[in-house]
Amino acid sequence: MTPLYGLVLAGGRSRRMQADKAALAYGSRPQLAEAFDLLSPRVDAAWISVRADQAADALRAMFPQVVDGGIGEGPIAGIVAAQGQEPTAAWLVLACDLPFLDGATLDQLIADRDPARHATAFRSVHDGLPEPLCAIYEPVSRQSILRYVTAGGSCPRRFLLSQDTLLLDPLNAQALDNANTPQELAAVRAAFAASGTG
Repeated sequence: MTPLYGLVLAGGRSRRMQADKAALAYGSRPQLAEAFDLLSPRVDAAWISVRADQAADALRAMFPQVVDGGIGEGPIAGIVAAQGQEPTAAWLVLACDLPFLDGATLDQLIADRDPARHATAFRSVHDGLPEPLCAIYEPVSRQSILRYVTAGGSCPRRFLLSQDTLLLDPLNAQALDNANTPQELAAVRAAFAASGTG
């Protein structure tokens, strides 16, 4: 069996949020810790993805790391680095800023995964496009990703659109919603408070 490893993407600069999204808390713990603890029991091993200048950050230093290797920009750089570290593994890649994500959604992704495809991802409930930051990338996708990045590509969603990707409809329509601005952050916190889970 191909091992399934996990990667929480925590290398973003959070420019629109104006604060480190990995460190934001909707309850008592930072989002990075919540995402890692949700992912790690479901995979053979898990890491977080960081830029080299973030490796010593107090929060990120608490977790095993894959450091971006300079190939690609943004989230796809983390995927490339992880696949370079373990090229024979499949990687469940997860953004660190999905406050509504639940274990059942990850279980659905893993259970319905098609290892014969390049990737398995959820279809966005908002626009029908692949959600690349809660997806499983199979080992066969590695060379395709490298070619895509070498040709100047950086958008993982466009990569998935160009490949043999299985798209799933999430059972929980809200699971992949995130917050990218202070206004969206306030709205998510209000939703948590209203539900009594904040």
